[in-house]
Amino acid sequence: MKKPFLIVMIFMGAVLSQGCATYTTPAAGVNVSALTDDDIAELMNVEPASSFPARIAVARVQASGYTSRTNSGYGSGRYSVVTARDIEDEADFERLASLAMVAAVAPLSRLLLPPELDSLKDLRVSAARLKADLILIYSVDTAFHVEGTPLGPLSAITLGFLPNKKAFVSSTTSGVLLDVRTGFVYGVAEATEREEQRTTVWNSQDAIDEARIDAEKASFKNFVGEYEKLWKSILVQYAATKITNN
Repeated sequence: MKKPFLIVMIFMGAVLSQGCATYTTPAAGVNVSALTDDDIAELMNVEPASSFPARIAVARVQASGYTSRTNSGYGSGRYSVVTARDIEDEADFERLASLAMVAAVAPLSRLLLPPELDSLKDLRVSAARLKADLILIYSVDTAFHVEGTPLGPLSAITLGFLPNKKAFVSSTTSGVLLDVRTGFVYGVAEATEREEQRTTVWNSQDAIDEARIDAEKASFKNFVGEYEKLWKSILVQYAATKITNN
């Protein structure tokens, strides 16, 4: 009688162990506009100073202390910078570099970043060290929903206890293009993508994280498309004479 009892106990222990496993949703993205310390009068007096073709630095920013199963942010303060690529493909950056009047595109390395990140000026100074004319700053904000109920950042999803309900992961990539010299805002772009599934598919941490990665990759790819539209309008307004001469 002892052996069957032991088997039952082992089985129950395995079930309980699986049921108590959790997946923690990543921290939120960053509202880039909130990272400026300029007042309204100063913002109204800022003018563009970039030359074209332009050298562009690129930086992804997330909430301070950001971490996911595939990446983490660098720096402390009001935000962090994600320097490793996990949702961005090389082809995406090749699209950015191939745009008209773009001399080069380069990511910001943590070697150029200060450990304390408090404002957009910190990124502009780092970009200046690269001799960049412009800096594209973007952030990815991902939300998890079950039956229309949002699960906020750093929420713990308990595996094994989710019934068969409709669930989806939505990801929004938002970006702003700044003049490195003056901080002038040339424009903003944004794209959202969602990955729909049933919660029964979310039976492991890997399964949930795969849905997140798929949504974030699609969101960033769509963002690149929106940025291409923004870039064309920027050239018409700020570099039209140079395009005509070339």
